[in-house]
Amino acid sequence: MTTEALIFDAVRTPRGRGRADGSLHEVNPVGLLAGLMRGLQRRLDLDTAQVEDALIGCVQPHGEQGAVIAKLAALAAGWHWRVPGLQLNRYCGSGLEAANLAAAKVRAGWSDLVVAGGVESMSRVAMGAAPSARDNSPALNFQLRLVPQGVSADLMATLDGHTRDALDRYALQSQQRAAAARAEGRFSRSLLPVEDINGLTILAEDEFIRPDTTLEGLARLKPSFAAMGEAGFDALAVAAYPQLERIEHGHTPGNSSGIVDGAALMLVGSEAKGRALGLTPRARIVSVAAVGSEPVIMLDAPAPAARIALAKAGLAPEDIDLYEVNEAFATVVLRFMRELKLPPEKVNVNGGAIALGHPLGATGCMLVGTLLDELERRGLTRGMVVLCAADGMGVATIIERL
Repeated sequence: MTTEALIFDAVRTPRGRGRADGSLHEVNPVGLLAGLMRGLQRRLDLDTAQVEDALIGCVQPHGEQGAVIAKLAALAAGWHWRVPGLQLNRYCGSGLEAANLAAAKVRAGWSDLVVAGGVESMSRVAMGAAPSARDNSPALNFQLRLVPQGVSADLMATLDGHTRDALDRYALQSQQRAAAARAEGRFSRSLLPVEDINGLTILAEDEFIRPDTTLEGLARLKPSFAAMGEAGFDALAVAAYPQLERIEHGHTPGNSSGIVDGAALMLVGSEAKGRALGLTPRARIVSVAAVGSEPVIMLDAPAPAARIALAKAGLAPEDIDLYEVNEAFATVVLRFMRELKLPPEKVNVNGGAIALGHPLGATGCMLVGTLLDELERRGLTRGMVVLCAADGMGVATIIERL
């Protein structure tokens, strides 16, 4: 008999602006994750010697985020030295993939209690800080002919007919929903404040949200990726999609995901282990999926990943009560809703990464906690988290509230 993978708890830090004047810049990534580990331990009165693995997503495993940050953070948190660690990278899907891998280990019966999550300090280890294989191989770049994600987003918006106004209107909705959720305390159950060594609070709430956002203000922002397109990447995109004459560049800092610092964790285990430790399960992980997509458009894998997860669970899109779709770019969510024929009332009901920010390796795990909190708040049953990832990948997870 398959062992159910149960979620006992999910916690996260607030998201801090990912720049030198952001509130979390003073905390290094190991400290950010270790503080969250200590918070989870206190919250559950957890015997950390019982944790059989720590799986942590990190997209820029370089410098202060280098080595196996999962193990270093566990040691820094004072967790038992028996806990091993694994750093994993599926780009923006890393935090969710960590949770999915934890669920797989539990369902297989090879582990009974696993902590999973992610961390990214984007103010200290910026995007591109860890050179990729493509950065070091002109021949590979020529062979693959890939384009930057922002150009891919504009390519997809052009193909789908998503105008600049449509992208900005979606972004405004994200800001309004996130501001309302913060004001009403909807994030409070999962949110653990970040403290300094003296126990003083550094940051207690998400600081990237801009509640004063207007459509007029969004419209004044300049496209972020037009210069990249002019440098030759538009030509590569059009060569792959010759039905287009040109790429319309509509994504800006206002309708794309925000750069932030943050960490997230969840505790996944078996019913027997939870009972032995006095842990009450909040949800079960029903099914998971990961899939690749055409790498030039890159960002269209969420819908295929969702369909795989739904098929494995024997469910249809309408059987899911709420969706959390990472707002890497506005067009990603707009396409996902169109592909699965979803009403906006079911998707990102508390805003998303456009308003809250996207701490790359942590976001997937953060979204599970946000989704679970909202299912509980509304008395609903099933939810799905789905993210796109670079080079054409998608990750999906279905959970069911208990």
